[in-house]
Amino acid sequence: MSGFDLDLDLARKALDGQPFSRLLGARITAFGDGAAVLELDIREELHQQNGFLHGGVLSYAADNALTFAAGAALGPAVLTAGFSIQYVRPATGRVLIARASVVHAGRRQAVVRCDLLTTDGEGGEETLCAVAQGTVLSAPKTGG
Repeated sequence: MSGFDLDLDLARKALDGQPFSRLLGARITAFGDGAAVLELDIREELHQQNGFLHGGVLSYAADNALTFAAGAALGPAVLTAGFSIQYVRPATGRVLIARASVVHAGRRQAVVRCDLLTTDGEGGEETLCAVAQGTVLSAPKTGG
């Protein structure tokens, strides 16, 4: 889908360049062909008052997964123009998985969908907890 020389290692370096992503302990586990998977371990300090994963963490994961998936199609210089998220059930478990894929890509923008799932660990059953969709734009080139 893309003629860009991007790979999982470069995506991991880009994610590691985000201080907030490092704070959350996010990791990219798949990247390429207009898709990306971001994961993070669910821990108590990421919960809201009822013991569920905070919606802001779900939104963070959706935003980053959408943007990385679009970057796999449009190139590495992209910005989220906007996205919406629908929470379908409280997020519980040990690992949050944000699985994003490009629905449509043009020359300068992509529409991307992201399923947010939780699991109890390695090989565990996945439970859908939210769905997001957004538009990601190619970032303007800066001089320098």
